[in-house]
This record gives sequence, C-alpha cells and structure tokens, in this order.
Amino acid sequence: MTTASPPAASGAPVQPTPGPGLFISFEGGDGVGKTTQIRILADLLTAADVDHVLTREPGGTELGIEIRRLLLHGGHVAPRAEALLYAADRAHHIATRVRPALERGAVVLADRYLDSSVAYQGAARSLGPQEVRDLSLWATEGLLPDLTVLLDGDPDLAERRTTGRGAKDRLEQEGDAFRVALREQFLTLVQTEPERFVVVDADRPVDQVADDVIEAVVAAVRRHGARLTHGGAHQGVLLGLEAFVEAAARRSAAGSDQESRS
Repeated sequence: MTTASPPAASGAPVQPTPGPGLFISFEGGDGVGKTTQIRILADLLTAADVDHVLTREPGGTELGIEIRRLLLHGGHVAPRAEALLYAADRAHHIATRVRPALERGAVVLADRYLDSSVAYQGAARSLGPQEVRDLSLWATEGLLPDLTVLLDGDPDLAERRTTGRGAKDRLEQEGDAFRVALREQFLTLVQTEPERFVVVDADRPVDQVADDVIEAVVAAVRRHGARLTHGGAHQGVLLGLEAFVEAAARRSAAGSDQESRS
C-alpha cells in the first residue's frame, strides 16, 4: 500500500466536504475488484452501526441509471458527448444523493468519481485531463473525496476477470492500449494529489487487498475524527467512527489469529 499535495490550482475551486460526513471514492480499471472491496468495507460499517451510503457513477440515481444505460450499453457516443454525459450524471448525483448524506454525517462509499472521468475521457480519450477535471469540479461545485482508494491491477489480469463475468459493456470492450493508458493516468493522478490517494495492489487475494483498504480508511477516519473534535460538535458521528475503528481492529486481530493457527 502506498500513501500518496494537492494539484496545481485550476479554474474550478475545490470545496471541503460538506457537513460531518466522510466521502470515500474507489477508482481503478474494470475488473480490479472495486465492488468486492466496497462491500467488505460496508459490512464493517454495518457492524459498527455507522450510517453509510453505497453508490456508484454512473447510475447512483434514477437519472443516472438512464445515463449509465446510454453510456455503457448503447451505441457509439462521441468522446465529448461522453464526457458531458458523465458530468451531467455527476452533477445530479452529488446534488441529490451525496451532499445530503454528507450533511447528515454519513460515510459515502462511491464506486468511481471524477478521477475516472479524468482517466477515461481526459487521457484515454485524449480530451485533456485538466479540462475534464475542471468540468467535473464545476458540475459538483468543487467537491473532492476525503480519501480515494486506487485499486491498481495488471490490465491483462483485470481483463480476464471482466471476461469471466460474462457480456462486457462498451468500455470493457476497449483494447489493450486503452487499458494501459487508463492505468498510467490513474497513477499520474496519484502523483498530483498524493494526500488524497492511497494505492493498493489489487492483484493479490481479496483478504490481503481488504486489509490495506481498511487500514487506509481507518487512517482517514482518524484524520476526520480529529477535525470534528477540533470543531467541538457532531458527537454522534464521532462515536460511530470510533466504533468502526474498533470493528476494524477486531477484524485485523481475527485475521492474525487465523494466520498463527495455520
């Protein structure tokens, strides 16, 4: 696991997470295991009785479901139209689902966010990473996650995993050059915003990947809790986050006991 200063300033201002909630996004190419890791993390949050929301882009709202169908299961979409459709989905998703959850103090787990657009449309589609990033920041009023977990995997292995899932969507059908360019752009994003990203090697067994993901989230929760404590409010949120840290510690201890017995 590699922990990774804010990027150079651009025309779109970046805003802090609204309210006491915690916003965590998961990124990476298709087939790296984002859905699996989000579910493992969600189970821990449930065990700690922490208010949390699982969502995805595109498709986290009713409007998003229709946009997802057009983007992933429809016919050809011109690259600039593709970028604008993702931005439209993101604008509605943040305004109607993510911000309200953060404002009430929930943990939001998002399967993809603006970094996917920067990597897919900005780099792999050659539309310009900064231009696409600025478009998304405008659409979301500058909202960035508190933590972004990049599941980094070998594109060939990830491609074999997507093949095993059955019929591929429009983006999963892209060729090797596209997948390599996508991975390179994600890793470039880590270099420009190392304070937000954590890179996790996704080519290992699921439990090993989960250990690193949970470690990164615990660190983010502790940073977030320190901010809330400094603010002197949101005690209910703090108690929930402390319970999550305890649940994560129990999971780690159980894993260590199992290894020592094997």
